[in-house]
Amino acid sequence: MAPMGIRLSPLGVAVFCLLGLGVLYHLYSGFLAGRFSLFGLSSEPGGGAAGPAAAADGGTVDLREMLAVSVLAAVRGGDEVRRVRESNVLHEKSKGKTREGAEDKMTSGDVLSNRKMFYLLKTAFPSVQINTEEHVDAADQEVILWDHKIPEDILKEVTTPKEVPAESVTVWIDPLDATQEYTEDLRKYVTTMVCVAVNGKPVLGVIHKPFSEYTAWAMVDGGSNVKARSSYNEKTPRIVVSRSHSGMVRQVALQTFGNQTTIIPAGGAGYKVLALLDVPDKSQEKADLYIHVTYIKKWDICAGNAILKALGGHMTTLSGEEISYTGSDGIEGGLLASIRMNHQALVRKLPDLEKTGHK
Repeated sequence: MAPMGIRLSPLGVAVFCLLGLGVLYHLYSGFLAGRFSLFGLSSEPGGGAAGPAAAADGGTVDLREMLAVSVLAAVRGGDEVRRVRESNVLHEKSKGKTREGAEDKMTSGDVLSNRKMFYLLKTAFPSVQINTEEHVDAADQEVILWDHKIPEDILKEVTTPKEVPAESVTVWIDPLDATQEYTEDLRKYVTTMVCVAVNGKPVLGVIHKPFSEYTAWAMVDGGSNVKARSSYNEKTPRIVVSRSHSGMVRQVALQTFGNQTTIIPAGGAGYKVLALLDVPDKSQEKADLYIHVTYIKKWDICAGNAILKALGGHMTTLSGEEISYTGSDGIEGGLLASIRMNHQALVRKLPDLEKTGHK
């Protein structure tokens, strides 16, 4: 007899044991399901690349679609840039000083363009990493939808989808390149830019000129709507450089290439890359090389790097190193960009230029 005079029923004991086994089964099966999902072994519908494991890491994105959205984002941002400039109410302020001691300016054009570009890309591709020059305020969040239409000029060049893992993608946005020149109403230098890097390598680039409404785009191993010029002068090149330190480059360039070398001071990294290409814009100056000797941010150069790479050109540090578009948002080693030239020979001709930029 049980203690306290309680008699145990065999049926009750059996029911109790069954309930206990049921609880243990439920807990254990949930644990296994979680373990299997980590390794992509779930048997839910749509498993594999599109199943729960893929959802956890963002799945894949189509670079052709990303190109279409990037072009649209650059144009939408450019509309804001143009609208603010034409209103002549810029709300200009300083974010601080650059490393060279100049004012790092910001305007309503930067902020509004950034908002349109960032949220269009983020809504279309929520699982990709997006780096942008300006701060994104959650209070200003917008849902800007893409209609999923790919323009005919892109479909003509990029005939099939090109999917890559979303986790391998980093997007770099420059919502208003050449802000200093923008405040001075030097409109030809101003661009909006989007770049898509895969595993740190630039593969999509878009450079849009809001005031002439010209857009250049290219995809590495895909296609482009812009091309290189037919010839370049490698012996006595025209070199496009930053307006802020043109004298610094001039001295070394004349020593390297001779007195016939022409230095073109210009604003905006996007404008300088377009100077190397065959661009149907009368306000666009032409150059053979683009040289930069000081620290520069990756959102300034990624789009141009992708376009040059797609066309067979090169953009490296002054020492010839490829630029990785992951990690930190800037590079220290200066910049050399060329197309249809012996790039490494040019690197060897400029051994002291990086040191000059750090004096």
